[in-house]
Amino acid sequence: MIKSMTGYGRVEALCDGRNIVVEAKSVNHRFLEIALRTPAALYPLEMEYKKKIGERFKRGRLDVSIRLEGEGAEPSRVNLNLEVARNTFDVLTRLKNELNLQEPVSLQNLIGFRDIFSPPAETQLDAGVLNAVENTLHEALSMLVHMRQDEGIALFSDMQMRLRAIQDIMEAIRLRAPQVVLEYQKRLAERTKDLMAGLEIDAARLAQEVAIMADRCDITEEIVRMQSHISQFEALLQSEEAEGRKIDFLLQEMNREINTIGSKSSDVDIARQVIEVKSELGKLREQAQNIE
Repeated sequence: MIKSMTGYGRVEALCDGRNIVVEAKSVNHRFLEIALRTPAALYPLEMEYKKKIGERFKRGRLDVSIRLEGEGAEPSRVNLNLEVARNTFDVLTRLKNELNLQEPVSLQNLIGFRDIFSPPAETQLDAGVLNAVENTLHEALSMLVHMRQDEGIALFSDMQMRLRAIQDIMEAIRLRAPQVVLEYQKRLAERTKDLMAGLEIDAARLAQEVAIMADRCDITEEIVRMQSHISQFEALLQSEEAEGRKIDFLLQEMNREINTIGSKSSDVDIARQVIEVKSELGKLREQAQNIE
């Protein structure tokens, strides 16, 4: 069954005085892109978390954030090394005087020297908290998966309805195609009769012209292939391997067939039906952009 690429999941859990909050949301994307934000204490585990996320999704841009709130969750303050700051200021002042620079040495100049500031010490999390973080992440991702599945059900219903509409239109085109040849034969005979002004019409020549026109406008192969594509589409929607890329490729083939039908046929009714099929295919393609 197809799944949407949009969804949201949020789970909170309490462990050792810390409130663990995991939020996961996803939107459309051609490939799988994972953006993960974690507190500094979880930096060493980011690659492992991304791997776990990647195992559950095939496509979409996923934004996942993990926050630790409450006791011990706030990061330590940035450390200031005053001795290094003084030495740096003295060096910059000497350089300014040596080069006869007019601009004063400011805080803006000192900010660029990383040795003046040192990052806060990493908070060490015990195994219990780490296990709780992983479980909370798993629950949030499961919630996201379920929402994507629910949206996939809605997409499935809409796409199935449009496929049935296309099937009905193609059946109407199939029934109309032989009538086009017969009507052409009748018009050609009447026009030839008028032009011949009562002279005898060459039936063999007339039949030859009709045969040429029938061969040039024959859309049987396109109709058969179109029906085959519709059957494949329906089967793909219900299969476990339903993927947006495969559906998009199938839609390209269907669009190619209906374009060929439109270019071959000079009938007004078929042209109108071709436009209706193109409209439905366009809506299907929009929906397919959101399928994982």
